[in-house]
Amino acid sequence: MAEDPFYLKRLELLTAQFDAYMATSDTWARRVAPHITPEHPVAYFCAEFGLHESLPIYSGGLGILAGDHLKSASDLGLPMVGVGLLYRQGYFRQRLNRGGWQEDYYVDNQFEQMPLELMCNSLGQPLIIEIEIRQRIVKAQVWRVQVGRTRLYLLDTDREDNDPIDRWLTGHLYGGNQDTRIAQEVVLGIGGVRALAALEIEPAVYHMNEGHAAFCTLELARIEMERTGKSFYDIEATVRDRCIFTTHTPVPAGHDAFSPDLMDSYFAYYWPQLKLSREQFLALGARRLGDPWEPFGMTVLALRLCRAANGVSELHGQVSRKMWNILYPERTVDQVPIGHITNGVHARTWIAPLISDLFNQYLGEDWITRLADPQTWTKVDEIPNADLWYRHQILKERLIAFTRARVKQVRQYRGEDHDLIHAVDHLLDPAVLTIGFARRFSPYKRGDLLLRDADRALKIFGNSTRPVQIIFAGKAHPADEEGKRIIQRLTEWCRHPALQNRVAFLEDYDIYTAQKLVHGVDVWLNNPRRPLEASGTSGQKVCFNGGINCSVLDGWWCEGYEADAHGKGLNGWAIGEDAHTSDQDVQDRIDSESLYRLLETEIVPLYYTQDEQGVPHGWVQMMKASIQTNSPRFNTDRMIADYVTQLYAPGSATPSEPIRASVPV
Repeated sequence: MAEDPFYLKRLELLTAQFDAYMATSDTWARRVAPHITPEHPVAYFCAEFGLHESLPIYSGGLGILAGDHLKSASDLGLPMVGVGLLYRQGYFRQRLNRGGWQEDYYVDNQFEQMPLELMCNSLGQPLIIEIEIRQRIVKAQVWRVQVGRTRLYLLDTDREDNDPIDRWLTGHLYGGNQDTRIAQEVVLGIGGVRALAALEIEPAVYHMNEGHAAFCTLELARIEMERTGKSFYDIEATVRDRCIFTTHTPVPAGHDAFSPDLMDSYFAYYWPQLKLSREQFLALGARRLGDPWEPFGMTVLALRLCRAANGVSELHGQVSRKMWNILYPERTVDQVPIGHITNGVHARTWIAPLISDLFNQYLGEDWITRLADPQTWTKVDEIPNADLWYRHQILKERLIAFTRARVKQVRQYRGEDHDLIHAVDHLLDPAVLTIGFARRFSPYKRGDLLLRDADRALKIFGNSTRPVQIIFAGKAHPADEEGKRIIQRLTEWCRHPALQNRVAFLEDYDIYTAQKLVHGVDVWLNNPRRPLEASGTSGQKVCFNGGINCSVLDGWWCEGYEADAHGKGLNGWAIGEDAHTSDQDVQDRIDSESLYRLLETEIVPLYYTQDEQGVPHGWVQMMKASIQTNSPRFNTDRMIADYVTQLYAPGSATPSEPIRASVPV
């Protein structure tokens, strides 16, 4: 490569662009919130960060959102440091056996070959912080990932001077039992605060992304008590004023909570440092006071010790206020202090270069800096239908080529029949309407809703004149047997003689696979049980690339979906809006019927109404509507701006300061 002049020129150009990006000081955030500085940044705590497939310390949506959050903070010039854990084996890897059953396995991450730097002190020795866990001193070293202007610090307990058990505290993401989970959250919360202190970083704001990091509030209280000599209750308001909390889980069972006995074993040494009794300490995490068996809830702790809290969509804010009204008995549901900031995606990560280049031509070369301005997207109408369709078809062909290669590789690994391996060459067809479904296979996400009426689904997907094809991807949690059975049912469906070339399952879903999918699918399918999808962001990624959503009106799609006066979708489709019931089996029937009807009467006819050149003009108009209506709203530039003006530095913005990123154009 060092002898390739084309490569060297491209490298020089990218280096110059990046250097200019890093040197830019007159940024949106500096003008809007000048008191948030590199010396006093926002500290963003999260259990996982999904930045790139080369750094596999993420499992799904929460981590991808956290990674996109850091990237847009950098683009807008917001001083921010991320705090997380560096997992030796990360989240589990997935493979399916011949019977379609998910098998879980782990692979060691080679930190030396990853985009990481071990932080060292002035003597060149690793920077170490100490935490007491299970009556043992655990040492954690700190690694740094540079995300543009943003720094991400990751704690790692895999050191030879730790007990062998403690070395595995940062072994797996979301692995192990309750003991492992609480120990990891002690490392993240308490250890994270100590790591920032060792790095001489004094944050202006501590932002906990989900409850995993809520113990950081206790460490902040301990430090403030030590500094001032005041009691916990005297400094409680000071701690609260520095902390904010984002919740992502719309069901109580999804929030981490630990038994009083487990809290005793981990914190009996700690609450005396806060000068609290056991009862006073446990009350900080109790939903109901006075019950000696009440679990210690991490979300409860965060809500009690943060000045502001938010859900991640308008609907999720409503659900969260109702869920946590128990903590505010003197208030009505509407008065519960939990707002909402709807999630977005980092467009510069998720837009295909082919589409980005088209936007350069028609939206102006600086469109990428003006994502949140609706005026930016009005010029999408000027893109010729044939040009947008042609590029979309190329991306679909690439997705299908990628899918074939991945499926063939898997079949070869399993030692399947020679004919089955070579049949992959005919798997999927670029001319066919292509649906994508990729997410965690949890039962509430209903990954097999399409199969509820197997005969009807077969007629739709096996149609010889107007066929439909679908690509599935995603993992079930290792402990989720029902999620694994859903995957197994889907893989059995893939083998139906009439569907062999129309259905594919991509194993071991990761960021790279996600990019291929959101770039190339025609329709993105999402059919969770309402209102259990807090936000969701995969469908937002699809919009930027001209894909169209077909989704239950839950999470972000409640805000994104637009219909005409007759209820007909203008920028996508809504599933199951005919009726709602608390009977889940009945609702599943209603929603599956709605999905079949949409496919048969609206989606398939619109796609296959094409001119002599094969361009479906009605479909392309809906692609453009998907881009125009969703792109300015569901991006992380807008999201970060909302966090700055509503939570990080409320009241600091002025209406005359448009959201503008400083990125190379």
